[in-house]
Amino acid sequence: MPWTDLEIGHGQGQLPVRIYSSGLVQKVKPLVLYLAGRAFGQAAPAEAEQPAARALADSGAVVVEVAYAYDRPAIFPQAIERGLQVLQRLSLRKKEFAGARSKLFVAGDEAGGNIAAGIALKARDYMPGSLSGQVLLSPLIDPEMASASIRRADEIGMRQRWTQGWSQYLQQACGYGHPYAAPCLCSRLSGVAPALVMSAEDDPLRDEILAYARRLGDGGVFVRQHILAAGQGWTGIYTGQDGRWRQEITEAFAAFAAELT
Repeated sequence: MPWTDLEIGHGQGQLPVRIYSSGLVQKVKPLVLYLAGRAFGQAAPAEAEQPAARALADSGAVVVEVAYAYDRPAIFPQAIERGLQVLQRLSLRKKEFAGARSKLFVAGDEAGGNIAAGIALKARDYMPGSLSGQVLLSPLIDPEMASASIRRADEIGMRQRWTQGWSQYLQQACGYGHPYAAPCLCSRLSGVAPALVMSAEDDPLRDEILAYARRLGDGGVFVRQHILAAGQGWTGIYTGQDGRWRQEITEAFAAFAAELT
């Protein structure tokens, strides 16, 4: 089996996670907390592996996928709190999962990318210095969904799904202006962990992603952005279909992690 399922924590505080790794021999392996997409839908580990998690693991990292939602869709702030809880445990147990000197990352695609960005902000505020980087793979960043590129979402049948996902995710929030829920609206981005931001020319979320990357850079955050050419199968990230983008994730993350060493 290409992964290992286990629980971390104690008693009723145990949380299910899935561990991805590769056979690559590295002196120090990055440790990555990964959150899958699914438009804020149910996010418990499924039978099939997550292709983005596998792509990160193929770089030599140990990737820990956390189920930020179980038998119901994700809701803010519970999804952020669950992810941060696992991040805290990984920070204390790096030697057990990867190595005592391993750098700790948070990563996610689509809705999981939003939650990863929110966790990075909260880690800055509550776990300063513990997070080495964030990896945002086509993240859902802006609940207003008003960018020019988002108009293409209707062409691939995503806009309604994303709209419904945002509505249920923010149902307990006071509006949608909380910085952990909608990172694009955060007024203070300085001090957050360095970011690798990935999108594609034909990604409907491209414009809001690039806008967030610019704002991170303006806030003094180290940012590396990687935009794939159109036709790389990038939108297959949402359905688990394979595409040439997988190798680009592997290479981009390896380079990003090495750059932070």
